[in-house]
Amino acid sequence: MKIEIPESKKLVFEMRLPIRWGDMDAMGHVNNASYFRYLETVRIDWMYSIGCVPDPKGEGPVIVNAFCNFYKQLQYPGDVLVKMYASDPGRTTFETWGTMERSDQPGVICAAGGATTIWIDFPSQKAKTLPAWLRSLVT
Repeated sequence: MKIEIPESKKLVFEMRLPIRWGDMDAMGHVNNASYFRYLETVRIDWMYSIGCVPDPKGEGPVIVNAFCNFYKQLQYPGDVLVKMYASDPGRTTFETWGTMERSDQPGVICAAGGATTIWIDFPSQKAKTLPAWLRSLVT
């Protein structure tokens, strides 16, 4: 099932990541699992950049699902530009989206994915209302 990334979303972060030789599979292209690592890396770096460092004794974000649509193969060597977007804040959740393109082929989307993030109280493992400061960043 292909999940489409919504038109209405907010660009919140972007970064370039090197395509590593170890990201490749036996078929000579980036392994599907590596795309999820790229999305994870940009999401974590964004969270740290906004001061959202998870505290096991407090509150923080948890990913409850993730997906990726593959359009064109990425291959070593090169860099991938990952752009991260946010949208649809709810009471306890918001959506993150990412697009991946080679930095030497701007605008050509090779893959796109997303994840639902829920804000939780780690000790109780219960959902909490999104903090106002975070809601303002993803709206």
